[in-house]
Formats: sequence, C-alpha cells, structure tokens
Amino acid sequence: MTVTTLGLLPVVLAHHPFGMGDQALTPLQGLLSGMGHPLLGPDHLLFLLALCLVSWQQPRRWLAALLATGLVGSAIALIAPVPASMELATEALVSLTLVLEGLVILGNLPKTLLFPAFALHGWLLGGAIVGAEPSPLMGYFLGLFVAQGTLLLLVRQLGVPLQSLLGESGRRLIAGIWIGLGAAFAWSMVIA
Repeated sequence: MTVTTLGLLPVVLAHHPFGMGDQALTPLQGLLSGMGHPLLGPDHLLFLLALCLVSWQQPRRWLAALLATGLVGSAIALIAPVPASMELATEALVSLTLVLEGLVILGNLPKTLLFPAFALHGWLLGGAIVGAEPSPLMGYFLGLFVAQGTLLLLVRQLGVPLQSLLGESGRRLIAGIWIGLGAAFAWSMVIA
C-alpha cells in the first residue's frame, strides 16, 4: 500500500546517495541509501568520526542515547521536513556542528551539546527520503541505524587508543582542524 493510496501525502521521490536519479526506491535501495547517506556527506562522516576524540569516560548507554537522538531527528523530518528554501542554511548549520564538536573536544563546551547537533544531522538525513513509500522508508531508517550505530561503536572502541596515540597536543590540533573544516564547509554553503 503506498502513501498515495492512503491519501496522506503525494508521492515524492526520495533522494538516493548512489545517483539513482528520480526513480522511486525499492526496499533494498532504501536500506543501502540509509547506510550510505551518512558516509557520503563529508560533514556527516567527519562529525561521526570526530566523536572518538571526545573524552569517552561516558557509559555505553551514552552512545545509544546519541544514536536514538539522531534517529528521532530523522523521524521528525518526516513530520516537519527541511523546507527547500532552508536547505543551504541547514547544511551550513550541520557544517557548523563540526566547529561545535571541535570546541567540545577542546573542553570549551559541554558534551551534552552533541545531542542537539546529532539530532540536527538526523533531521537533515531524514529529509532525504521524505515522501517515499513505507517499505523503502523503513529500509532507509534501518540503514541509518546500522551505519551510524556501527560508526559509533567503532569510534567508541578506537577513542582511547587514538587519544593515547595523539596525546593532548595532537588532540588539540585535530580539534582545530575540525573547527576550520566546519567553518569552511559552512562558508561554502553561505556563498553558494
């Protein structure tokens, strides 16, 4: 049963990160899209990877809460999608989350600010499939869950060894690079 059949929403073809064009997605394509989407956007991927530089004295349930926050943000996009007129501004805000993350890594901002930042990433990622039929939509969310969950577990495992390898000065240098990258990405959205 399609969303159109239910009469709730018009059919809108979902974006697929693998260049599917304007085709509707199959359930498998929805899954692959969800898995690939956070990996193909450099700001999304860098945000996830830099979490290994955040001090990981947090319990594992912190990761589950962070992942759930991102998925809730994606679900909100189904109810309140990013307006087309705000897409560049939203992308710029997502890029600025790298600046925020760099400041968290430096200890200048609290780690709890990562939750709304992760929700913002989820909101933008969830908007990519607004209007899809239910089965590719569920596949997309499953793919997002798998990709982001896997990356979060990976950065959790690599966090302490990487921080030991880098040392404090290396960690601060990487945080500065993240701040610069986030500002550059945001600036490129503003002048586009």
